[in-house]
Amino acid sequence: MTEFLGLLKEGNKSALMASIMNAIIAIIKAIAFFITGNVAMFAEMMHSIGDTANQSFVFIGSALSKKAPTDRFPGGFARLVNLVLLGAVLIVGILAYETVKEGIHHIIDPPESNSWFWLNIAVLGVAAILESVVLVKAMKEITADMAGEEIKGFRVVIESFKNIGDAKPATKLVFLEDMVATGGALIAILSIVIGTYTPFHEAEGYASVIIGLMLFYVVGRVFLDNAAGVLGVSDEEMEKIIGELVFAETHVKDIQEIMVIKEGEELHVELKVEFDPDMSIANAADILKNIEEKILNEKGVTEVIIESDQDDKVQSWNNPDKDT
Repeated sequence: MTEFLGLLKEGNKSALMASIMNAIIAIIKAIAFFITGNVAMFAEMMHSIGDTANQSFVFIGSALSKKAPTDRFPGGFARLVNLVLLGAVLIVGILAYETVKEGIHHIIDPPESNSWFWLNIAVLGVAAILESVVLVKAMKEITADMAGEEIKGFRVVIESFKNIGDAKPATKLVFLEDMVATGGALIAILSIVIGTYTPFHEAEGYASVIIGLMLFYVVGRVFLDNAAGVLGVSDEEMEKIIGELVFAETHVKDIQEIMVIKEGEELHVELKVEFDPDMSIANAADILKNIEEKILNEKGVTEVIIESDQDDKVQSWNNPDKDT
């Protein structure tokens, strides 16, 4: 239990904050839905329940992924966060289906507008504000991870969208879910206004369908990303960065192989370099140690395995800036 509590301290902070915030929002929306029976509110309630469950699992998964390797699992637990996220998106998928189904039912048989207009607007307005707070925190976490420093102002929004593909799995899920949640709340508000003040009472049903489809987008995006993570996807951008770093070492003649594998939030590097056949073993060992230290200083890299061989005079690594 002590070890478990210690690991929880290492969990993704954005996911923890999002789960607490969404639990509060889900309760508020549930109360409003049971009072008003509004279908757009139902869609938002289901969305918040899904987000709460999802982000709770994500927080726990991201914490457990930090567990040290054991004799039974010598490869560590880094990919556990990907497995947890795969399970989490199943919950979102089920809720997305229910949301779309309820929206279609509302479109086919729309009820008359009720007298709870301002209650619905107030609840969804508060929800949109709270969701946006979590979204901004996720944006800041993404930009801080990428830039290594805190970015302020509207630039946070631009940089977070630009770097979302390279964000940590847990942070990426929080970002996507709360972006959809904030947008969904605004769509629900608009549909309630239209359904109340115009004859188009089906607007709330269409809003529910749109919110459900947005949830399906999150399901698809997160599933594909984490399925690749479970299988062990390579990081081609980091392979290029590390390749250039290694090739900058004057004694390295060539790189036969280089592989950077994403393990959850960690990067594992394997490479094979070629040296001049006349170089002594001692010199080669010193150079390899220096290369290993440089690679470990790269963000996210936790393990480096390097092999060496004699220069075979056949260029494998394509780097035109290197004088061979």
